[in-house]
Amino acid sequence: MNATSLCVGLDQTVRGYFAQALSMLDSSAPPLVPLSRALLKRGDDSTSNAIIAAFACDSTFAAFAKNEMDGIIARDDEDAEKLAAGIREAVARGVLDPNPPVEPVCKVNVAGKSADQVAGEIVAKLGAEASTGCVLVLQGLSGTGKGTTVSKLEMLLPKCVCWSNGNVFRSLTLLAVTHCEKEGVPFSAEAITPAVLAKLVKCLSFGKFGGKFDIRIKGMGLDLLVSEIANTTLKEPRVGKNIPTIAKMSQGEVIKFAAGAAEQMRSAGHNVLMEGRSQTLDYVRTPHRFELTLPDPSVIGQRRAAQRMMAAALQEVSDADLSVVGAAGEAAEVHAALKKALQAMHEPLPPTVKPAA
Repeated sequence: MNATSLCVGLDQTVRGYFAQALSMLDSSAPPLVPLSRALLKRGDDSTSNAIIAAFACDSTFAAFAKNEMDGIIARDDEDAEKLAAGIREAVARGVLDPNPPVEPVCKVNVAGKSADQVAGEIVAKLGAEASTGCVLVLQGLSGTGKGTTVSKLEMLLPKCVCWSNGNVFRSLTLLAVTHCEKEGVPFSAEAITPAVLAKLVKCLSFGKFGGKFDIRIKGMGLDLLVSEIANTTLKEPRVGKNIPTIAKMSQGEVIKFAAGAAEQMRSAGHNVLMEGRSQTLDYVRTPHRFELTLPDPSVIGQRRAAQRMMAAALQEVSDADLSVVGAAGEAAEVHAALKKALQAMHEPLPPTVKPAA
């Protein structure tokens, strides 16, 4: 007998708490924390798990979570095709190998596990190399918890660096925009020919500057360190609005740059975390490859639904809003705020009115 069958016939709020209590009996799952303001403020995987359990028997939550799951899968498929197109273009130009020698991937089933448990499992598999430095790649569909797991790994691993391609794309875009300004031509994909792109890529280098690893932009009249302009120049509108154009044509160059940077840091004894899609991570050479999986894709939708609900409920619930005393009363009001957020985000469509014959 499962939680859903036992919940039938109970008041909806009571059903949520009953489902939560039942899930706590499963020793293989991480312990759930009672709903509270403090839990909402944490906004981590324990918050999501508690919300999912509390609304396990709620039909509105089930429908909302399914919509979220469908949207995530559709966006993942769309993003994957765009990325694949960029890689095909890089292969055609000879920048990337069409068949990189990908090392075996260790799949980690995250169902029923906390982010701490998942991170601990990965660290255990790294073994002694975690103390000397390694490159760790982490892939998986959206909603499997890659970002949260990376945050946990950053706290567990010594000399840990989390790599992102974002600032590389931004740096190339800044160079491309500057090139067009110098040439007196509007920014466009046509203005960034393969020859121009190759010239821009040569303006980027990775290494130690001032005693720490950084990306240096030197060329087109610029001489900058990315760490010093990441939140200023690289966030300017002239850069941000043109990133998609540059990203589409420079996937191969950025992938190679990232792989080289990761190897430099590993050689210096750092643990380098690289999180993303398998299409790009396949070009990073490392024996430490992990993929987060969820056998039941509906969990992805439940997690995203819970995240959206907690964000909305947190705005609704403040110290002044709670009128009751005690953990049970607080949990009930937090549940009510979450329910209100759920209903607001999943309003049923009005019935279609057929025109009179």
